[in-house]
Amino acid sequence: MTSFEIGMWDATGSCMIAKLMRTGIICLCLVAMPNGSSAQAPTKPVKNIVLVHGAWVDGSGWRPVYDILVNDGYAVTLVQEPLTSFAEDMAAAKRTLSQQQGPCILVGHSYGGSVISEAGTDPRVAGLVYIAAHMPDAGESEAADGKRYPSVASTANVTKKTLDGFTYLDPAEFPKYFAADLPRVQAEFEAHSQMETAAAYSWDRSLIPHGSRDQVG
Repeated sequence: MTSFEIGMWDATGSCMIAKLMRTGIICLCLVAMPNGSSAQAPTKPVKNIVLVHGAWVDGSGWRPVYDILVNDGYAVTLVQEPLTSFAEDMAAAKRTLSQQQGPCILVGHSYGGSVISEAGTDPRVAGLVYIAAHMPDAGESEAADGKRYPSVASTANVTKKTLDGFTYLDPAEFPKYFAADLPRVQAEFEAHSQMETAAAYSWDRSLIPHGSRDQVG
């Protein structure tokens, strides 16, 4: 298993992200070999891509990247996590992976990185791509890592909580702290179409064994 990191996310620079993803996919096709050898070329290029979104949003945020990759000839599928628990988000990812025809590249953004880290053990997954995404090690949790590496949104106290235990970002602050690169109208729309995320999900721990992922990038 090989992973590739893209340490950025610019919603208005989707073309750049897609190009970087293509570079990552090319690298993965060269190095993610069943026998662990990078010298042997794969018999077929990986043409299936599965995209996993992060907290507070749904898969529609991937639309610009989806359009570019589909235009390049890739078969792209979006996972729609319910954001109700890590286990249920994992189930959604595995459900989508089970529908893939052949090997695929699994891509995660933000919290989606935690999902792909564990879902990536599926035999259909040829490699992982992290786009400004979380990459917890074995036994680590979202909550613990969030305290060690707090986000700007968390330090600004713009996260709100519902009475039944779900979190969301203050809609008035959403454009500034979550979608600063989007046109204002689109950012405001996303602010008012958030998917509330279960606060309890952050306590789930990654079960990936140490050393199970090789890293590129």
